[in-house]
Amino acid sequence: MIILKKIISIIISGIMLLLMCSCGADMPDGMTNKVTTAENVAGKTGQKAAATYTGYPALEPVTLTCADPENSRGLSTAKISHSYGVAKDGQPHQISVDSEKFFESKNFKAVTYDTKSQSKVLYLTFDCGYDNGYTEKILDTLKEKNVKAAFFCTADELKSAPEVIARMIKEGHIVGNHSTTHPSFDEISRSEMAKEIQDCDNYLRSNFGYTSPYFRFPKGEYSECALELVGSLGYTSVFWSLSYADWDTKAQKGADYAFEKVTSRLHPGAIILLHAVSSDNAGAMARIIDYAREQGYEFKSLDDLKL
Repeated sequence: MIILKKIISIIISGIMLLLMCSCGADMPDGMTNKVTTAENVAGKTGQKAAATYTGYPALEPVTLTCADPENSRGLSTAKISHSYGVAKDGQPHQISVDSEKFFESKNFKAVTYDTKSQSKVLYLTFDCGYDNGYTEKILDTLKEKNVKAAFFCTADELKSAPEVIARMIKEGHIVGNHSTTHPSFDEISRSEMAKEIQDCDNYLRSNFGYTSPYFRFPKGEYSECALELVGSLGYTSVFWSLSYADWDTKAQKGADYAFEKVTSRLHPGAIILLHAVSSDNAGAMARIIDYAREQGYEFKSLDDLKL
């Protein structure tokens, strides 16, 4: 009788163990360890990676090859701070004209404004180093007005506001590479430049199932050596011909101010740079779009640029 009870006890224990293993195998990843990104589980737990923030399949990471890491060709490393001048009367400032001519003369994969389109086109772009709540308001307006923009994001922005980034992507906007740590590219080595771009891109790939071929230099600071390196990695460096001092969140001057600054500087082919942290920009965005269209302008995507 005792032996029979032991046998029954062993059988019951075995059944319970099988049931526990089965439940654990079927439990969603998020229930077992609360992992929310593919990056955190890849190659560590053997589990199936969690879905990306967009719901798109994760893309394979890339390794960018840095050609001529020692700059043996002696390309200039002198700092160039991008300047664009104040456009007026529907014409780009001569500084922007000279900037574009410089890129074209050196065959750099870079653009200040669109010189090839024969129509009144505008390209709306934003720099995003962090999020303070205004980006979604801007996205609401862009969706309402059916305008596609480009948002150049640092790795910090990608990590701190993933739902906002996912919304940008799913609503058809471009998410451009603005580097991982936002350094001045004239102050770091070619290998470090490549890693800054690679790590930011791989975070997008792993966590959003997304990549894009557009790069914007942090602070607009670069060198000929940096421009050549970025182009060799397959990226187009996107500068701008229209902007204003909008980045200081403690010095906002109101939506009317933003409207006047942007609309007075419109010109055909303009690449507009604004900062998504600006409450002024968020408040003026709808009026800016409406006014530009009333003047015969059309908002286009960077993908429409003929480079």
